[in-house]
Amino acid sequence: MKLLLLGATGLVGSRTLKLALANDAFSEVIAPTRKPLAPSERLVNLVGSNLEELVPNLMSYQPNAVICALGTTQAKAGSKEAFRHVDYELPIAIGKAAHAAGVETFAIVTAMGASASSMSLYYRTKGEVERDIQEIGFRSLTICKPSLIGGERNEARRAERAALTLLRLLAPILPKRFHINPADVIAASLIDSVLIAKPGCRWIYAEEMN
Repeated sequence: MKLLLLGATGLVGSRTLKLALANDAFSEVIAPTRKPLAPSERLVNLVGSNLEELVPNLMSYQPNAVICALGTTQAKAGSKEAFRHVDYELPIAIGKAAHAAGVETFAIVTAMGASASSMSLYYRTKGEVERDIQEIGFRSLTICKPSLIGGERNEARRAERAALTLLRLLAPILPKRFHINPADVIAASLIDSVLIAKPGCRWIYAEEMN
């Protein structure tokens, strides 16, 4: 199986890349990034600052499945428009291109609390991408909805770090769905979902990824 992995340098994406490259079920892992990744057997790393411009090349590798772990914050992106571009426009555009190229299996990471009617830009955008990715028509679609994600990030997110500390302290009394979801567990769920490729839309909730 050839896997197209989006967001390979992020917290979940980097774990997913590691698992995919270690799994002989994947003959090739196509991972577009802005900066070069460390060379690895079976890794095809297309480098470019504009992901949309790479789409024709990405599809020329004829991937069998796509995992989308793209995600940022408004603070890191620099504006509401830039945040929406990464978290909504890119997944939908690449999803449509992949489907048109014959890809039948797609998995994406969104967030617990995602809702297209949310007052929060973050959760509303996540909800909109959930809604619209279902309209594309993949034979097998998996939507992972984690709570706060545990793991070492390359960039500092102070508010998130404080929330993670609080959740760890409160874990004994909190419902399971509010527990921290380790990035490695989310990555494993994504890998399993594209290998099994169950027909229809499958939702993986936070309480299933602890």
